[in-house]
Amino acid sequence: MKLLKYTIYRLLQAIPVLIGISVITFLLANLGPGDPVSLMLQGQEHSEELVRAIERRYGLDRPLHERYLTYMGGLLQGDFGQSIHHQRPVADLMVNRIGPTLLLVLSAYAFALATAIPLGIIAANRRNEPTDHVSRIAALVGVSTPSFWIGIVLILIFAVTLGWLPSSGLIYPWRPPSAYRGIDGHLELYYESARHLLLPMIALGTLQMATIMRVERTQMIESLQGEYVKLARAYGVPERTILRKHAFNVAQLPIITIVGLNLSTAIGGAVLVETVFNINGMGRLFVNAISTNDYQLVMGITMMLGFLFVIGVIITDISYAYVDPRVTYGERE
Repeated sequence: MKLLKYTIYRLLQAIPVLIGISVITFLLANLGPGDPVSLMLQGQEHSEELVRAIERRYGLDRPLHERYLTYMGGLLQGDFGQSIHHQRPVADLMVNRIGPTLLLVLSAYAFALATAIPLGIIAANRRNEPTDHVSRIAALVGVSTPSFWIGIVLILIFAVTLGWLPSSGLIYPWRPPSAYRGIDGHLELYYESARHLLLPMIALGTLQMATIMRVERTQMIESLQGEYVKLARAYGVPERTILRKHAFNVAQLPIITIVGLNLSTAIGGAVLVETVFNINGMGRLFVNAISTNDYQLVMGITMMLGFLFVIGVIITDISYAYVDPRVTYGERE
């Protein structure tokens, strides 16, 4: 019950955060240089009456505060507005593009966790040995290298030079095999989807992997130096059991924090990775919305990503109680 109250409290706290995001984004999108109507009619013959008619259609002739209140009123009813450039509902555009972005971000996180945690444990258990030095250098390179540059290098090596993996696009595993040419059956569909996903997944997940590995190593070293670990060793507990039962769980709380807070970093990196690998996700849609000054689409994508980030942070907080029973919510000291 206390956990439920805490969850509701955190959700209520997210409301002013999302309102702040909407105000800042709305002002930046509407007060920036460029006119969305002029960009939409670029290269076409048009009259002043046509421009005024389009402005009235999208409410661009009204004062800024009225447009904001109208937008927020529609948003509360689930209406994200109409895209000026695409002339389609923003919600439809986002629904069509959110799948590839979520597939890319979640797979990148899965790759990062599956590699970083074991490598961090091995490096901590073999501190100051060659394995530890190699892992630390790899983590430093991963943290220092932009995701898009890693993507370009991967394309040059594995797609252009070796020809092992495709360099662009995604094959979506939720679509039927008949939607793709030359794919027969679901097994081949999943295989081709994994091949197309592998390079962008590594490009986006390398930064997360390097960050998590460094923190995992540090936390495991601190845990292995704890008094409870020394006591377990004094009682003759096997080292593998100490790593798995005594040191590992305690070291995971900072990892949960990083996974939750780095969600925004991963989504931001997905914008560039989608561009490099020609993936039609939310990132490319967002870049296109900014270049055409489509403020309705910019607002919709920003609110959606802001909501996902806030939910990720709340889930991170709640996960503490499941990983460490000493963490409680709603109790006063």
